[in-house]
Amino acid sequence: MALPLFLSVLLIAACGLIYELVASALASYLLGDSVTQFSTVIGTYLFAMGVGSWLSRYLSRGLVARFVTIELLVGLVGGFSSTILFLAFAYTGAFRLVLYLLVTVLGIFVGLEIPLLMRILKDRYAFKDVVANVLTFDYLGALAASLAFPILLVPKLGLVRSALLFGMINAAVALWSVWLFRSHLGARRVLGAACVAVLLFLSAGMVSANKLTNLAEDNIYSDEVIFARNTRYQRIVLTAWKDDLRLWLNSHLQFSSRDEYRYHEALVHPGLSARPSARRILVLGGGDGLAVRELLKHPAVESITLVDLDPEMTRLFSTHPTLVGLNQGSLKSAKVHVVNDDAFVWLDQHPDMFDFVVVDFPDPNNYGVGKLYTTAFYRLLSRHLSREGLVVVQATSPLFARQSYWCIAETMKQAGLHTYPYHLYVPSFGEWGFVLASLSDGRYTPPTTLPSGLRYLTVAEVPRMFEFSADMQPVPVEANRLNTQVLVRYYEQEWDRVNR
Repeated sequence: MALPLFLSVLLIAACGLIYELVASALASYLLGDSVTQFSTVIGTYLFAMGVGSWLSRYLSRGLVARFVTIELLVGLVGGFSSTILFLAFAYTGAFRLVLYLLVTVLGIFVGLEIPLLMRILKDRYAFKDVVANVLTFDYLGALAASLAFPILLVPKLGLVRSALLFGMINAAVALWSVWLFRSHLGARRVLGAACVAVLLFLSAGMVSANKLTNLAEDNIYSDEVIFARNTRYQRIVLTAWKDDLRLWLNSHLQFSSRDEYRYHEALVHPGLSARPSARRILVLGGGDGLAVRELLKHPAVESITLVDLDPEMTRLFSTHPTLVGLNQGSLKSAKVHVVNDDAFVWLDQHPDMFDFVVVDFPDPNNYGVGKLYTTAFYRLLSRHLSREGLVVVQATSPLFARQSYWCIAETMKQAGLHTYPYHLYVPSFGEWGFVLASLSDGRYTPPTTLPSGLRYLTVAEVPRMFEFSADMQPVPVEANRLNTQVLVRYYEQEWDRVNR
C-alpha cells in the first residue's frame, strides 16, 4: 500500500501547484504585469495553505473520510477555477475579488491535504519514513507540474482544460483512497458515489470547455471570436465583424484590419525611405508580418530577418488564408528569414549588422515585455546597427500615456542613441507614437519620395508627424532600466486612468 499512497502525494502536489499557476497565468493575461500577478497570487495561496495546515489540527475523527471529502472539494474548486475566473472577468466588475477569494479557498483546502495524509499514515509507518517520503513525493509532484505547465498543458490544453484535467486527478485520488482504505470507511459507498459524480461533472466540463471559454470571450470581445489559442507565451484571439478583423494578445488589441495600414506605414516608411541605401533589415516582434509587408515595398531591400518569440504567431500568419491575405504573404517571401526566439537573447548571441531595424513589440504592460524597452536592450541593439542605420520603435501613445512615451524616448537617449520622436492618429488606438533613432548625431531629414501604393502616408505628411501639440510635449521622466523598469509603472498608472 505504501507506494500507491506516496504516488497519491505526488499527484495532489502537482494538482495544487497547477491551480496556483493557472490562477497566476490567467491574472497576468487579463490584468497585465505578470510579476505583480504571480507574486500576489502565489503569496496569497501559500498563506492560505498555512491557514489550512493550521486548521487541520481541529480535524480529529474520520480522517480518511475527511481527506476524501477535501480531495473532492479541491477537485471541484480547482478544476473549475479558470472557468470561474474567465466568467468573472467577462460578466462582473469584481475579478480581483473573485480571484483572491478563489485562491484563498483553494489554498486552505490544499493546505489541509498533506497534514491529514501524514496523520493517516503515521499509525502504519515509522514517523520519520512518513515525513521523508511524503515531502519527497510532494516536491517531485511540484517539479513535474512546473515543467508540464508551460511545455505541455498551456499550449496543448489551455488554461480551462488544464485546470479541469487536474481536478479530475484530484477526484481520481479521492476514489483511489476510498478503495485503499475501504476497511476503515463506514460510508464508502456514499463517498465512492460522490467521487464518481464529481469525476463525471468535471468530465462534462472538459467536453464543454470550448463552449465555456467562448461564453466568457463573447462578452470580453464585442465582436465574434473566430480563432483563440493559448501558446506557451500568450493567448491569441482573432475577432471579426463585417470586414474588420482584430488581433488580441492577452486581451490587448494589437491591430484592426480597417486601419492597421496607418500604423504600419508610419512605422516603416519615414525611416526606411530616408535611408534608400538600406539593404539588410531586422524586425523584432511583428510576427503578424504587417511591418514586413511594408518593408517589401522597397525594392532595394535584399534581406529581412524577423525575430518573434512565439512560433504560433508566425505560423498562424503564414498559413491562415485571411491573415496571409492581410499581410500579402510577406512571411513567405524569399527575402524573409523568420526566427522564433527571445529578441534579447538573439541579439546577444548573433553578430549580424543591419541598416534598418523595426522594433514592434507589444506595449510594456508587464516586466517580461518591459525588459525590451530598457537601456540595456537599446545598447545591445545599437551594436547591430550600421553606421548610417536607423532604428524605429513603437512607443505607445504620447497623448494617453505621455510619461510612458517620453520615457521610451529618454531611455533610447540614455543608451547613446539620437532620437527623433513622431506620432500619428490611428482610429482604433487614438494618437499613437514612435521613436526613430540613429547612432550618428546628424539631423534626421524626412524623405522626399515614398514607395508607391501607400494608402495613408504622403511626402507632405511625414514632416508634420514630428510636430507635437502642447498636450503631447515632453515631460520629466526617468529612463527605463533593467533593474527598476519604471516604464511598466508609468504605463499601468496612465492606462488605468484612461480606462476608468
